Amino acid sequence: MKNHTPTQQTQAGIGAFEPVNPERFAAAQKSTWVSIGINVILTAFQVVGGFFAHSQALMADGLHSLSDLLSDVLVLYANRHGNKHADANHPYGHARVETAATLILGTFLAVLGVVLLVAAAMRLQHPEALQAVNPLALAIAVFALAAKEGMFRYMLAVAKRVRSQMLVANAWHARSDAASSLVVIVGVIGNLLGYTFLDLVAAAVVGVMIAHMGGKLALEAMAELIDTGLDAAEVEAIRQTLLKVHGVRGLHELRTRKMADNALVDAHIMVDPKISVSEGHYIAETARQAVLKNHHVMDVMVHIDPEDDMQARPNAFLPSRPALLAHLAERLGDSVCSENRVVFHYLDGKVDAEIYLANQQSAEQADALQVRCDELVRKDELFRAIHVHRSHAQN
Repeated sequence: MKNHTPTQQTQAGIGAFEPVNPERFAAAQKSTWVSIGINVILTAFQVVGGFFAHSQALMADGLHSLSDLLSDVLVLYANRHGNKHADANHPYGHARVETAATLILGTFLAVLGVVLLVAAAMRLQHPEALQAVNPLALAIAVFALAAKEGMFRYMLAVAKRVRSQMLVANAWHARSDAASSLVVIVGVIGNLLGYTFLDLVAAAVVGVMIAHMGGKLALEAMAELIDTGLDAAEVEAIRQTLLKVHGVRGLHELRTRKMADNALVDAHIMVDPKISVSEGHYIAETARQAVLKNHHVMDVMVHIDPEDDMQARPNAFLPSRPALLAHLAERLGDSVCSENRVVFHYLDGKVDAEIYLANQQSAEQADALQVRCDELVRKDELFRAIHVHRSHAQN
């Protein structure tokens, strides 16, 4: 039994952008614009200052800040499009736009880091061409370190408040920038002390740090795009939530997959095979709401099973209802199936049948029919049991 997919975009919302989570959207927009402003200033100071101060490490860090600026623009795009409501072509929403943006950002950073590393290594092949840096480089590096550390703390606080994976990634990216600025400071100080090669070594280390961070982001985003499940602890917590729902007798085929900061859950729950369809649906909806309430999940799809079909014999080969009615009519008479209500239960590779007699049937007729049914079951390969029910109001 499948339950509802996420809410579709209403007709009134077509043509006008309305974010799914306005608070999260606004916070992400504000923090990203703050980051853009800081990175514009840092890029200009570091690249220009590094050029005139003859510091390769500071220029490498400036390119790092430039990559942050480009990534901020990407975050703005992903934040807007990822917050769109579900529509006919995207019934689960657009949250994976954030994941795709993280993959692009991570790949770009990995490539940039490798390029910076190779450039520094090539310059180190010619130590005679190395130059002493100007003390101005140290002042700019200290300023950049303070700015990046402050930006990291601000962005991480916002990301945790609105629970955005992409903003958390962007915040830690800012922390990696702060670490790279610290490396630049060490390299510049070493250069000023006479170890001129340390500036290029710092540039190479910055390249390695950028490549490592980019590779990590790209791998995490790729894992989500190929539907990697939640961690074992969260899956077990969801399992326990489902099992606590009244009416759920068992659970199997619990599957999860991440979707940006949320998750999608599929579960097969077992219920009493003799309850009504409507009660089974009620249990499924209760189980779905329990997971949505207690876990950070976007949607839950619950399938109702009367038995553990991972262990029980499959029932797909059994005849359909019309064929079973014809089978019973042939052996018990046409009137048994045409005048009475017959319910079938497909269980463990066989069929249980319940025959609810019409009001005009006497107790003697019901007993006689039960005897015939018992005889049929002993010789029949399809039916496991047939029960005849007679209303207590009958005489």
